[in-house]
Amino acid sequence: MSLTSHISHDSLPYIEPTPSASELGHINALIASELPPSHTTTPHPSLPVHPTPSFPPLFSTELTRVASSQPLTGGIDLTRYEPPSQPSEASLHAAYTSSTHLGTRLTNLSLLAEFGKNAWLIHNSDLEAVLKRLEEELMAAKTEVEVVNKARKGMQVGVEAEMRRLEERWRRGVGRVLEVEVAAERVRREVVERRRAGGGSEAL
Repeated sequence: MSLTSHISHDSLPYIEPTPSASELGHINALIASELPPSHTTTPHPSLPVHPTPSFPPLFSTELTRVASSQPLTGGIDLTRYEPPSQPSEASLHAAYTSSTHLGTRLTNLSLLAEFGKNAWLIHNSDLEAVLKRLEEELMAAKTEVEVVNKARKGMQVGVEAEMRRLEERWRRGVGRVLEVEVAAERVRREVVERRRAGGGSEAL
């Protein structure tokens, strides 16, 4: 199992009706109106500024050579490892230094060949243990999220019928209130018209 970011949309309600295509289009239009025109090409302001690379002159020269497809020239000067034609104190000192350096490198390589494999395997084992522990923690978190979402879904589905009844009762109540207000306005107008017809000046 790989460690990947887990995005859950289970926090959304379970009993809300699915929006229609026109409603989705209106929602997307509202979202687009809040975004700047360059949101698809300009990085988000919270992202860190990409650092400008800085290379030493030797690296810059080599990058320029590779970019221009030029062949490699020069390289390591092998003359320093060749025996001098006319031995001198300086050349003997340089030869002794090179011999000591090569002897030290040979010792390090021998130690690496003998103990490096085991050290590498132990390091890999430690990394695998860390990865296993993180995966177990991730699985426990996912399981906890699933348990919470199942409980939420059960609660919402359990009251879905009651919510529908209450919503329908609310709509009927609002409709009746509107009907009463319309009827009251009609009666008021009739009273006003009759009083006007009878010569009365008093109005409600």
